[in-house]
Amino acid sequence: MFIDRKDAGNKLGQALEKYQHVHPLVLGIPRGGVEVGYYVAIHLKCDFDVVIVRKLGYPCGPEAAFGAIAEDGSLYLNPWSNKYLNKEIIEQVVKKERQEIRRRINEYRKKMSLPDLADRVVILVDDGIATGSTIFAALSMCQKQEPKKLVVAAPVSGTDRLMRLEDEADEVIILDQREKFFAVSEGYQRFTKLTDNEVIHFMELWRKKRFFMKKSSGHK
Repeated sequence: MFIDRKDAGNKLGQALEKYQHVHPLVLGIPRGGVEVGYYVAIHLKCDFDVVIVRKLGYPCGPEAAFGAIAEDGSLYLNPWSNKYLNKEIIEQVVKKERQEIRRRINEYRKKMSLPDLADRVVILVDDGIATGSTIFAALSMCQKQEPKKLVVAAPVSGTDRLMRLEDEADEVIILDQREKFFAVSEGYQRFTKLTDNEVIHFMELWRKKRFFMKKSSGHK
């Protein structure tokens, strides 16, 4: 069990040290994955950004996801979603989440596009993987840009998702693998939902940190 997301990010960064020499791009999935990803990127002294993915929640219970959509429109639907939802309902939820994606791009990335992923080692980071919906949508999006290697990294996950993740990613690194796993919070002593302001805070910290890293290395 991890103390908090900072502890998890530091330990995940240690597990990813073999990639430090290739200067990978770490992409954090909001909201919790941004904090974990920030500490991973600090440890690896590499590039960092945020990739916007939104889970698609059932209208009667939004906390339960039947899929997810990434910022480029890449869509992942759970295999059983069509049993409970018709096409019209799915499209309504997708439309709503597209609006939220645009808002988050504006807030988190200052309307900037993602860096080019082509021929790079890309590490997708979340604070934990429960249903896996958001990570599968993010994987689909990243694969389209043909990175050199695509890695999924998270502090904690259920074992039932690992085989599917290993089929989709080039490598999967999970520090705490659990057979019975229902919520990401189970992997932490202290776990709170991050706010928009906290995500923005980590992104601003990163921009300042990147500036000083480039200055110290002599880059203009």
